[in-house]
Parts: sequence; C-alpha cells; structure tokens
Amino acid sequence: MKKIYKAHILFTKERSHFEVLENGYVAVENGCVTGVSTNLADLDGQNAEVIDFGNCLLIPAMNDMHVHAPQVHNQAVAMDLELLPWLQSYTFPEEAKFADIHYAERMYRRFLHTQWLFGTMRSVVFGTIHTESTRLLMNLYQEAGMGAFVGKVAMNRHCPENLSEDVDAAIAGNEQLIAEFNQPNALVRPIITPRFVPSCTPELLKACGKLAAQYQLPVQSHLSENTSEIAWVAELEPESQNYGDAYNRYGLFGQTPTIMAHCVWTHGSELELMKRNGVMVAHCPTSNFNIASGMAPIRMFLEEGLRVGLGSDISGGHDLNMFRMLVYAIQVSKMQYQQDHSKAFLTLSEIFWIATKSAGSFFGKVGSFEPGYEFDALVIDDSVLHPSEYSLLHRLERFIYVGDDRQIVHRFCRGVEVKEPKEI
Repeated sequence: MKKIYKAHILFTKERSHFEVLENGYVAVENGCVTGVSTNLADLDGQNAEVIDFGNCLLIPAMNDMHVHAPQVHNQAVAMDLELLPWLQSYTFPEEAKFADIHYAERMYRRFLHTQWLFGTMRSVVFGTIHTESTRLLMNLYQEAGMGAFVGKVAMNRHCPENLSEDVDAAIAGNEQLIAEFNQPNALVRPIITPRFVPSCTPELLKACGKLAAQYQLPVQSHLSENTSEIAWVAELEPESQNYGDAYNRYGLFGQTPTIMAHCVWTHGSELELMKRNGVMVAHCPTSNFNIASGMAPIRMFLEEGLRVGLGSDISGGHDLNMFRMLVYAIQVSKMQYQQDHSKAFLTLSEIFWIATKSAGSFFGKVGSFEPGYEFDALVIDDSVLHPSEYSLLHRLERFIYVGDDRQIVHRFCRGVEVKEPKEI
C-alpha cells in the first residue's frame, strides 16, 4: 500500500544546496519514493495512507561507510597510540575473542543497537576472520532490518597466530557466506575484505581478487592511512607504483565496486588510479585524528570527481554517531583551509550530501528523496531545541551539532520502519 508522509522535508539532490519542503509530503510505495511535493494532490494520494509527523523534520538516514563491528568494546579506549602499535596491542587481542560465538553475539548486538540509536540504516562493515561470528553479524543485521555490506576479514601475515588463516580456509569461509547471503537486492550482502596489504600475502590478495571477480562482489579495505603504513607497503610490494596499485595488481581496486577507508596521504599517481577505476573514499575524520594519521584532502577529492562517504571507523574513531561525523569533517576541512586558502572548507549541504546521497550510491539509489530512491529516512522531533526560533535549515543544523539520539523518533530502511533491536 502506498504511504504518504507529511513533515518538514530536507534532503540534498546536489551537494551545493538543500531541498527544503516546509509541510511537505513524500510518497512511498514498495520501499521506494514515488514523489515529493508541498501539494498532496501532486502525489496521487487516492487509497494512500497519510501519516502526519507534524512539526518534525524528515531527512535521509545516515550511512556508515567504514566501521569495525568487533571493535565496539574498545570504543574510546587506547587513544594514545598510532595505528600499527594500536593494532598489535589492542585491536588484534579484542578481535581474537570473536572465536567465541557467545561473546560475539553480545558485542554485535551492542554494536547494532548503538547504530540504530543514531539513525545509521546502512553500513559497510568489517567483521573478523571468524566465519561463524561473521554469519551471526549478517543475521543480526537481517533480523534488525538494517542494510549492510559485511566482510569476513582476510589476513594471514603480520598478525597473531589466532587471527591468521591460510588462503584455502579464508576462501572457503567466504564462499560459505556468499552462498548464503549473496542474493540480488538483499539488504545484507557480503563484501570482500582483505584487512590491508601488510596483513595479506600476495597469494591471499590474489585469491581475494579472484573471489570478487567470480561473484562480482564489492571490495573494502584501508588505503594510505598512515605514513609508517605506506612505507611498510612499499617494502612489501616493491613492484607496485603506490599503495593503491598494490591492490590494483590483484584485482582489488575498482574492478568491482570498491571503497577504501582513509586515503589521508593519497595524491599523484594513486589519486589518478582511483579516478580511473572509480574507487570510493570513506572519510573517517575522528579516527584520523585519534591515531595521528593526518587530514584527508576531501575538497581535492571532490574537485577531482571522486565519490566520498563518511565512516565512524570505531574503534580508531570514538563515536558511532554519524551526525557527529558531519561536524568533525567540516572542522577538519576548516583546518585545511587555514593551511591553503585556495581549498574552501566544506559547507553543511556538501557534507550532508556526502553522508547521504554520495555515500548511499554505494548501495544503489539510496540517500535522497528523489523518485526511485529507496526510502531510508529519519524523523527528527527537535521540540526540545526551541524550533520556533529557527528556520528549517537552522533547525537541522542545530540537530546535527547539538542533538542526539533522543530526537530521532522514527527510523526507516527501504520503506520499513526499523524497531529497536534488542541487546543481551
């Protein structure tokens, strides 16, 4: 049955400005938007159910384009280390615990509940090497009705023995999950996930590339996050022109849809290769600051035509609230502007577009209220933030900067309202 939702509607068709419909209507049928207007008569509302959200804001839901679900217990812990010692001292020991399916369920339910609270309806997620725990995470996303690409992590060198998996076992585990979850138009699907070049032998990288090609699956990993990491990759892959080329040589860099987290130090030939191959960037501002990696040049990426989304990257990042990520990304860009006034800092409409429509493009037609887009949406009741004193745009801006999960009163993914998932 067609449903028509009435509220103050804000979204970004283009990154340069918001579409603002005061007392607007959006029509939804079979999970997709069929029209949006300030005039109900424009939407062929006969036999439609009209749901009036009153003075609330209606906006596209958030997308987290890079997040490590098994690191939720380490969130906001061990922020005094750079990337490589942080991995060895904290991250790997925590991920090893996910061999225990009961521990995995407790942590993954905590993780999903927190994502739900903050209105994140789609995610690109790292699991661990453990097939059963990764299957559990995918099932929990399905149970919740939230969309995700979930990756069973591949690694077999420079990591603890209990997190190393030989190539045959890594591929066999992935193929089990592919057979179970790789269904057309499914909300939850697998994604090929080599952790990063230093943790994967050439044989494992090659096998991951073959798997992505065979099943036409997307790929996720990390790229040019930290200068020590980049130097290490150059030692491990001397035949590669740059870090990105180390993935490209194994079919893991745009041969199928690919998203690379961080790209803090991406420039020159690596940037050109990303452009040619259509590789997407997951910008993770809090993680880049916490682990002392640097400031990703997002304005340059936009000018060069790269697709960009935002990631929380817990537990390198400390916050699963993607609205906070919009704020942090703007602040990072303002610091870069002080270093180079030729690169304007990001505006609110630009970063909102990055977080919604640009990020959503990795999932298909997601992140906007244009006809044909899947209805991923949040209803914001900002009555505690003195809405009568502000314009609709300023109300949204205030929610982004000072609001929290208590103002999100309804959450939709693909047209279905997502109820609160349970924790244990």
